Amino acid sequence: MKLVPFFLNFLFLLYQPSKCGSTTNSSTQIISPMLILPLKTQEIPSSSFPKAPNKLPFTHNVTLTVSLTVGTPPQNVTMVLDTGSELSWLHSNSTRIQQAVFDPTRSTSYRPISCSEPTCKTRTQDFSIPASCDSKNYCHAVLTYADSSSSEGNLAMDVFTIGGSNFTGTIFGSMDSGFSSNTDEDEKTTGLMGMNRGSLSFVSQMGFKKFSYCISSLDFSGVLLLGENNFTWILPLNYTPLVEISLPLPYFDRVAYTVKLEGIKVKGKLLPIPESVFVPDHTGAGQTMVDSGTQFTFLLGPAYSILRNEFLNQTMKSLRVFEDQDFVFQGAMDLCYRVPINQTWLPALPSVSLVFRGAEITVWGERLLYRVPGEIRGKDEIHCFTFGNSELLAVEAYIIGHHHQQNVWVEYDLEKSRIGFAQVRCDIASQRFGLFH
Repeated sequence: MKLVPFFLNFLFLLYQPSKCGSTTNSSTQIISPMLILPLKTQEIPSSSFPKAPNKLPFTHNVTLTVSLTVGTPPQNVTMVLDTGSELSWLHSNSTRIQQAVFDPTRSTSYRPISCSEPTCKTRTQDFSIPASCDSKNYCHAVLTYADSSSSEGNLAMDVFTIGGSNFTGTIFGSMDSGFSSNTDEDEKTTGLMGMNRGSLSFVSQMGFKKFSYCISSLDFSGVLLLGENNFTWILPLNYTPLVEISLPLPYFDRVAYTVKLEGIKVKGKLLPIPESVFVPDHTGAGQTMVDSGTQFTFLLGPAYSILRNEFLNQTMKSLRVFEDQDFVFQGAMDLCYRVPINQTWLPALPSVSLVFRGAEITVWGERLLYRVPGEIRGKDEIHCFTFGNSELLAVEAYIIGHHHQQNVWVEYDLEKSRIGFAQVRCDIASQRFGLFH
C-alpha cells in the first residue's frame, strides 16, 4: 500500500541470541537483538494486471513482506516492509473473505488506545491526516498513500514476536476499512510494517539504532539485518548524511530517509542539470527519499527530462523505441522499447549513476529496463526505462526505489543520521550469513 512496493518474501527467521530481553513499554529504548532475515523476490503474475488499451494503472506489481506473529496466543501475519511509512498496521476486519486478517478478539494482550492517551495526542504528529476520536473514544487513524490506496482504523497495542524475541506494548493500527489498488497483493498480506524515522515506526519502537538490507535479483535470495553488525567483509560503506529541517514545511516529510541528490551521470558523464533542481523549494517539495517500499525511481520533471533524453540518444541505434506515445507504464514511465520475444539478451546499455553527497549508486545492465508483464505487440515485448517522472504521479519528490538498490548493501544508521551504500553480490552475502535457499 505504497508507491509501487516491492515483493520480498521472508522464507524463515534466524534469531541471533543476545543478552537483550523484551521491552514492556513501547517507548522504552532497549538493547537490540540482532535479527537476520533471508529475503526472496517474487512477482505478482501478469494476469493480475487489469488490461487497458494504452496506459497501465499505477499499481503494485511486486511487494515486500515480513512474516512474524502478533498477539496472545500468537497469530501468524505477513506485513509489507516499508521504509517510507511510519505506522505499522494490520487488517482486522473479519469480513475480508479469503484474505489474511489479524483478529484482535482472539488476543488477550490486545488493547485499543483511547484518544486521551499521550500516544494519540503527541506521537501522531507526523501523520498526514491528524488522528481523531471515534464513537468509542478510541484513537482513530486514516492513512493514505501515493497510489490512492488507504487504510483506516484505530490505534492499539499488542505483542509482536520476531525470531523468538517478544516486543510487548507495540503500537500499531488495527484497520477495519480501506482501499487497495491491487487486490491480488492485498490477499497475500495482513498489513504493513512502517520503518521510517517516526516515533511510532517499528524500528523506532523496537529501539534498533541501525538496520540494513541487501536486495538480490529475482533469482536469488537477499538478507535483512535488524540491529548492529560487525561484519567487516561488508565494508567499506560510503555514507551520505540524512537531511533534516527544524521547521515543519507542508510538503517535506520530516521522518523520511531524506538525502541530498547532487547530480545524475550517464555512462560516467555528469548531466547538465542545474543544482537548484535538486534543492527543495520553500514549501519542502523536491526532497530526495530512499524508500524500500517503492519499486522504481521517480525524478522531478526537469531532471527526468534531461536523463530521459540522454538515455534515449544513447540507445536509439541499439534499441527500437516503442512508437505508441500514449503508452505510460505505471503512470510515470514513458520511455519504452520493443524487444523481440525470442531475444534472450539486451544490448549494452549506458549506466546511470545517482550522485549523493559522499556516496553514489550506479545502475547498469538489465536493471535499466523492465519488461512490462503481459504487454505484447506483434512479436515484441515492451521494456520500459526504470526511471519515471514523479510529476505525472502528482508526487513532488525524488524517490529512490528498491529496483535500483539491488546488489547494494544499504545501511540505515539512525544513531549517526546517515545511510551507507556498498556494491555487494546479495546472493553471496546471503550465503555468508548462512542463509541458503
